[in-house]
Amino acid sequence: MPTRVCCCCSALRPRYKRLVDNIFPEDPKDGLVKADMEKLTFYAVSAPEKLDRIGAYLAERLSRDVVRHRSGYVLIAMEALDQLLMACHSQSIKPFVESFLHMVAKLLESGEPKLQVLGTNSFVKFANIEEDTPSYHRRYDFFVSRFSAMCHSCHSDPEIRTEIRIAGIRGIQGVVRKTVNDELRATIWEPQHMDKIVPSLLFNMQKIEEVDSRLGPPSSPSAADKEENPAVLAESCFRELLGRATFGNMNNAVRPVFAHLDHHKLWDPNEFAVHCFKIIMYSIQAQYSHHVIQEILGHLDARKKDSPRVRAGIIQVLLEAVAIAAKGSIGPTVLEVFNTLLKHLRLSVELEASDSQKGSVGSVSLSSKDNDEKIVQNAVIQTIGFFGSNLPDYQRSEIMMFIMGKVPVFGTSTHTLDISQLGDLGTRRIQIMLLRSLLMVTSGYKAKTIVTALPGSFLDPLLSPSLMEDYELRQLVLEVMHNLMDRHDNRAKLRGIRIIPDVADLKIKREKICRQDTSFMKKNGQQLYRHIYLGCKEEDNVQKNYELLYTSLALITIELANEEVVIDLIRLAIALQDSAIINEDNLPMFHRCGIMALVAAYLNFVSQMIAVPAFCQHVSKVIETRTMEAPYFLPEHIFRDKCMLPKSLEKHDKNLYFLTNKIAESLGGSGYSVERLSVPYVPQVTDEDRLSRRKSIVDTVSIQVDILSNSVPSDDVVSNTEEITFEALKKAIDTNGMEEQEKEKRRLVIEKFQKAPFEEIAAQCESKANLLHDRLAQILELTIRPPPSPSGTLTVTSGHAQYQSVPVYEMKFPDLCVY
Repeated sequence: MPTRVCCCCSALRPRYKRLVDNIFPEDPKDGLVKADMEKLTFYAVSAPEKLDRIGAYLAERLSRDVVRHRSGYVLIAMEALDQLLMACHSQSIKPFVESFLHMVAKLLESGEPKLQVLGTNSFVKFANIEEDTPSYHRRYDFFVSRFSAMCHSCHSDPEIRTEIRIAGIRGIQGVVRKTVNDELRATIWEPQHMDKIVPSLLFNMQKIEEVDSRLGPPSSPSAADKEENPAVLAESCFRELLGRATFGNMNNAVRPVFAHLDHHKLWDPNEFAVHCFKIIMYSIQAQYSHHVIQEILGHLDARKKDSPRVRAGIIQVLLEAVAIAAKGSIGPTVLEVFNTLLKHLRLSVELEASDSQKGSVGSVSLSSKDNDEKIVQNAVIQTIGFFGSNLPDYQRSEIMMFIMGKVPVFGTSTHTLDISQLGDLGTRRIQIMLLRSLLMVTSGYKAKTIVTALPGSFLDPLLSPSLMEDYELRQLVLEVMHNLMDRHDNRAKLRGIRIIPDVADLKIKREKICRQDTSFMKKNGQQLYRHIYLGCKEEDNVQKNYELLYTSLALITIELANEEVVIDLIRLAIALQDSAIINEDNLPMFHRCGIMALVAAYLNFVSQMIAVPAFCQHVSKVIETRTMEAPYFLPEHIFRDKCMLPKSLEKHDKNLYFLTNKIAESLGGSGYSVERLSVPYVPQVTDEDRLSRRKSIVDTVSIQVDILSNSVPSDDVVSNTEEITFEALKKAIDTNGMEEQEKEKRRLVIEKFQKAPFEEIAAQCESKANLLHDRLAQILELTIRPPPSPSGTLTVTSGHAQYQSVPVYEMKFPDLCVY
């Protein structure tokens, strides 16, 4: 009950004090005296210079009532303050606001939950008032600290605890709204404030029982949910806070999230972490998305020594952030993002390799850790793939080159990834991981020309792993090539190696071959053929390898084949058939039959694609014969479980094979230039063979010698054969010597073109051109002649070894490379 004064004393009191005293009834249960409150309000509006005194006197009364625990009069005083605050909008309100905030602080400091909630409600009303002029001296440090503490209330009564937490969240929301609308809004974004506000909101958001895991933005909660559920209200406040963040203060709002997740160990499992960053990515402005991604990458670097599951949790959060950013503003530091991810991929593989080398001691725990590292690696690959697939084409091309430059190839130093600590198993693992990343990046990539998709600077390093003695690496290389070649989405129609009865049913999409694609095949066609040819002859091939090789041939036919390329592909197929029959590489019978099946499937496909009736008839006849007599030469049978294999292929009837003369006859009748079909396909040997790191590199190089029996006497041939020995040939092709000679030749040529007179250079070039013309004429004349009889043979000896006599026109020397 307030102190009463006599009439004489009251007449001497200032009018504003009398008006304030009159609003308090004798019994606080009666509430605010509305008539007297209207008089006080009218007086305050009429004399705004008295507002500061009114506020100070109300504050004095309220402080006294709080200390004396007169809750009823405290409620009346706060109600009066609220009404005065809402009614007055002059510049003189600034001193009144200071008294008001002092009263709110008194209530928040009290230990009674009802008074804390009352003070919070009054502050929220104040926060919604737009002031005419900014306040340059007012700070809200106390309110940030107090509201944050209320968000962590641990009151024993659950209902009171929830009420206090809701009040704290609403208070933080009021502070944010007030400071953001103020001219000095930058103060709230200082780290010391964000380090209190953000963890308080996240602490309450953790109470959500069912985390929304959808990729789309979560639905807005209803007003009732906000008022009753601290988690929902905290999430709403968190969204509002992030939505108001600008370029300069974005990082200050995001970094406390990492600290909270680290402190509460919420990266494993990471459902809540994913939920938080979904909120962040959907709430911030789109142009700031790359800031969040960079912060996640920086935190990943900082936690690189943590357990694999923690790192995997951070990477999965990054994946979700990238998925939402998608084709928005990912920022200019794309290569930095991929470099960081690849660095952590290498680190994970290195840790996995080091753990595997520790032996069988504690094998159970080591195995579990290896599995955890695989989770990290898969998370990195998925993130790289998703990130890369959402980049524009020009950036994706750069990323493809960037990843390819990281793939280690034995025998070269062109890659930029440190593999010194990995060992052989670790290096193989990183090769597979990088190629899987590249596979995901190239998925969906559509280039107008094949030159854009497979430039020479990318094609050469891409094909290098295709010669390695690892079937999985070769599969990944072929799949990457398919992604880049398949510009009309035909690959799914070609899936699985089989004899297609009618190719027209596949509805293959194709366009006319452009000039750029024709130029590409003239420049790189032999390189592609060579890798397909050698890939078919690998001893560790499985069914998937043959399927991918078949798809490669089919895609080249669809996307890049003109008449010249078709002839080359048929030559390649016949060469594969011959290699399976002769079996110079000592392949198992399954692999020989697999090659025969691949050739049958491809020739069946290409014959129907070019639609030459005679060619189709020949292929169909051979396939029918094989179905009856040798089903193991067909893909439907050889790749079936428990297929019966023949003991040898030498005794088979020639009707089971595709014959060059009949193919040439059928194609020649349709206008194809078939002269080159009579020239057997022989792959060129390059430096890549030395870089493939096979366990036993035994490359059989066919040296074709055309003997003109009419012009070359037999005695000369005999004398020549006596001079050729294995040691002589080995010395002749000594690699180091050739490299030195080539360097010296290049130096002399450069020096000559720099110093020699122009007339001398022109004359020499003309003479060389004439000589080349005459030589080509001789070669063309010789190619149409039939091969000499096998009677002319050579015997090559070296030490105690003696090689079996072979025809002079086709000598074969193991372990030799002819350049």
